[in-house]
Order: sequence, then C-alpha cells, then structure tokens
Amino acid sequence: MSEKSMIRDLTEGPVVPQLVGFAFPLFLSNALQAVYNLVDLMVVGRYIGGAGMSAVSIGGDILHLLTFIAMGFSSAGQVIIARSVGAGRRDEIKKTIGALFTFLLSAALVMAAVCFALRHHILRWLNTPAESLAYSLDYTVTCVFGLVFIYGYNVVSAILRGMGDSRRPFVFIAIAAVLNMVLDVLFVKYLGMAVFGAALATVIGQGTSFIIALIYLYRRRESFGFDFKPASFRIEKAAFRRLVSLGIPMAIQSAAISFSKIVLMAWINMFGVAYSALAGVFNKINTMSGVISQSFTTAGSSMTGQNLGAAKYKRVTHILLTVLGFGLGFAMLASAVMLLAPDFVYGLFTHDTSVLALAGVLTLPIILNFFGAATRSAAFSLINGSGRPGLNLAIAIIDGVFARIGLAALLGFALGLDCYGFWMGDALAGFMPLLIGGTFYLSGRWRK
Repeated sequence: MSEKSMIRDLTEGPVVPQLVGFAFPLFLSNALQAVYNLVDLMVVGRYIGGAGMSAVSIGGDILHLLTFIAMGFSSAGQVIIARSVGAGRRDEIKKTIGALFTFLLSAALVMAAVCFALRHHILRWLNTPAESLAYSLDYTVTCVFGLVFIYGYNVVSAILRGMGDSRRPFVFIAIAAVLNMVLDVLFVKYLGMAVFGAALATVIGQGTSFIIALIYLYRRRESFGFDFKPASFRIEKAAFRRLVSLGIPMAIQSAAISFSKIVLMAWINMFGVAYSALAGVFNKINTMSGVISQSFTTAGSSMTGQNLGAAKYKRVTHILLTVLGFGLGFAMLASAVMLLAPDFVYGLFTHDTSVLALAGVLTLPIILNFFGAATRSAAFSLINGSGRPGLNLAIAIIDGVFARIGLAALLGFALGLDCYGFWMGDALAGFMPLLIGGTFYLSGRWRK
C-alpha cells in the first residue's frame, strides 16, 4: 500500500459527506467496543440477576478508570499525527508512533499490576454490596489482565485515525465484538462460568482485536515510515514532550470524569444491590449514546487538526456546525425512544423485577445526557483538534470534579434526592464542555 493510500487528506472536498464518511466507521467501531461491557451486562443480567449486574457495573467502571492514560495519550497522539499530516511533517509521524507505543504499553503493565495488588481495597472503597462481592472480584481481576490489549488497540487505532483511516479500526473491533458475544453466551449460559465467563470472553475479544490490528499495521509499515525495529520504539525527547504536553491534560480529563463516576458508584452502592444494578443500566445507556458523540468528536478532531495545520479556518467552523447538528439530531431521536418506550429499553437489560421497579427514575437524567453528549462533541472537536492542553485540564477540573461530584452531592445529599440526585448531577455536569468550548470558539484564539 502506498503512502498516499495510507494517509488521507481531510482538508479538501465537501465537509458533510467527508465528516460522515469518516465518522460512520468510527461510530460502528465505538458501538462495537461499547458492546463489550454492554453484552456482559445483558447476558449476566438475564442468566444471573441483579448481583451479577452489580458486579459487571462495578468492574466496568473500575476498568474504564484504568484506561484513562490510554484514552488521553492515544487521543493526543491522534491529534499530533493529524496535525503533522496536515502540515506535511512526515518525520514527526514516526517519532510520535514510537513514543506512543512504548509509553502506553509500559503504562498498561504498571496499571494492571497496581490494580491487582489493590483489588480487595478497591472493592471495599466502592462499598461493593456483599451479594456481588465475589462476582465483582472475578470480573475485575480477569479484565485487569486484559488491560494491555485495550491500551495496545488504542495505540493502533490512534495511528490509523490520525492518518484519516477510520474504516480499518472498525473491521478489527467487529471481529472481536462478534467473538465476545458468542463466547459470552457460551461461557455464561452453557458452561455455567458465571461472571468470570463474561470477563474472560471480554479479554479474549480484546486480545484478538489488538493482535489483528498490530499485524495489519506491521504489514504496511513502509507506507508511513515506521519499521517496527527495536530502535524505532526509542522515545525521542521532542516527540515525547509534544505527546506529554497534550496527553497529560487529556488523561487528567478522562481520569477526572471516570473518578467522578467511581465516586457516584460508591454512593449509589450504599442504597443496595438493586440500585447498584440500576447504575449499570444508566451507565451503559449513556455509553451507547456517547458512541455517536465520541465518533463525531474523533472525526471532528482529526478534520479540525488537519485543517488548522493547513490554516483553513472557515472550513473548521463548517466542521463544528456539522458535528453539532448531527449530535442534536441523534439526541432528539434517542429521547423520543426513551419517552415512548422506557419499559422496552430497560427490559433489554434484565428481567429482575426489583431492578425494573426502580428504573423510571433514570429516564430524565438519561435524556439530559443525550443532549449533553451532543454539545460535547462539537466542543471537544475544537479543543482537541486545536491541541489546547490548558482547556482540557480546565474541563477535567470543572466538569470531572467540581460540577459532576459537586452537583451530585448537592442534589443527592443536601436536597435529599438520593440516587436520583446523583444521576441528575452527573447529567447536568455534561454541559460544562459546551460552556468552555463555546467561549473558546467566540474568542477566536483557536486560530493561533
């Protein structure tokens, strides 16, 4: 494959079809990636019940927190690669790839070791219900051993997407998602492996995805100048500084939001296993709605990064408005489904009557989260694409700490709304990136 076919120019042509063409494979990829934990929750909910759902919910939140470094630095690497492509700086691509691989795979091993050592303490800090404690331990420990696969897949996907290729990451994750779904049913329903079986299916799927993606990248190494020799994995100082300057704020942002969700989970767990299971339903519906937002954020960030590198500022505005329009359209459609058929939606996750009896409390917070996700996609397309680490750090602090935890505590504890207040606080905090991103856009500083 030639370099021309490996690197995609996103600075020319109609914005809408180009954005949709880039975002659609991302949507499919992200949807399938979200399906991993979602399928675990649905299969476990149907064959084990509320205790199993609670375990998958708690383990899933822990795993998501552990990926904050991967999410932050892979997003940063994607933006740097996209800007290097737009500006024609091919030498920076190779150096960024080497730093990204070495740093993130090393970080995965460290994170996995630390989490395994603290596994009992972590579940105790989260007020894990006694009914789901053993299941939670099985799920968390098993998924931790697959952390290196999650980090590795994020690296390969960031490289390809930074070069304008969103289709192949979808193919990789599709193979793994299908494998995960098949193994989930086999392990949990037919082999009786309970929650451990669901976690094992997830790890096998993630490992398959990473290995296939790595083989693809290796076979096409000549087209983008990274030869995979040991010397190429040496961390070059200038490239690592660029990666760290953008990656740390993005990682802090991801960690802050994940940490806030962990705090909310600990508060919700105090109200019993039914509410703990319900938290899993809330998180998974929001994860699926975030698939659209994340897809357009990733596509918008890459397009914004390349167009800023090429100094095409009017085109950037067109990109942002298009991202916002698609996000709002999806939010309205999804809200209509939640209002018209809430019992059907909640029934997809479990038949446990104790959980379903409480599910109506989630409807309004979920709808607010739909619209928050729509506005975040446009804001982060600009902030991430322009490579502004200070703004990512501001959002991490304001959204992840003060707004999300603060509003949840105010509504849940101070006003006595309990779990409903926690979920409403989480939903309202999701509009903070819009305020910061909108102010940044109106200031015009993103052109510099």
